[in-house]
Amino acid sequence: MALIINIADAVTAELNAADPGTFSRDFIALRKVLPAYELSELAELKITVVPKTIEINGSTRSVCQYDFAIDIGIQQKLPSGCDMETEVETMGTLVDEIADYLRRRPLAASPWAVWVNTKNDPPYAPEHLAEQRVFTSVLTVTYRAMK
Repeated sequence: MALIINIADAVTAELNAADPGTFSRDFIALRKVLPAYELSELAELKITVVPKTIEINGSTRSVCQYDFAIDIGIQQKLPSGCDMETEVETMGTLVDEIADYLRRRPLAASPWAVWVNTKNDPPYAPEHLAEQRVFTSVLTVTYRAMK
């Protein structure tokens, strides 16, 4: 399990090391084991990196292929009275920027792990918008290592 935490930490560090202006919104990503926030905390943009799954497959007789899935949650409570369509589109742009930034990018803190794919599921959670006016999107980024 230490390997997936190392990769989650490396993803967090990579996001936080991005040059100013890389993303349309400023943020500090945090790696957490439990991505739970009070509604009041979501008034500020939250980028949370969480280890998700480890899949181990045989590659050769002596080496296994490890796929590490890391979730990146993008959340913020939308201001009351705002145009929800516009706000969701703006937040969606940030999600796309994070996905593009990590795509094929080597992780400086875990150079032995390589990017495999990125999934965005859900692109946003309609129930969070409807019930709490919270934009929630989850990127799952998978990295591969041989061991």
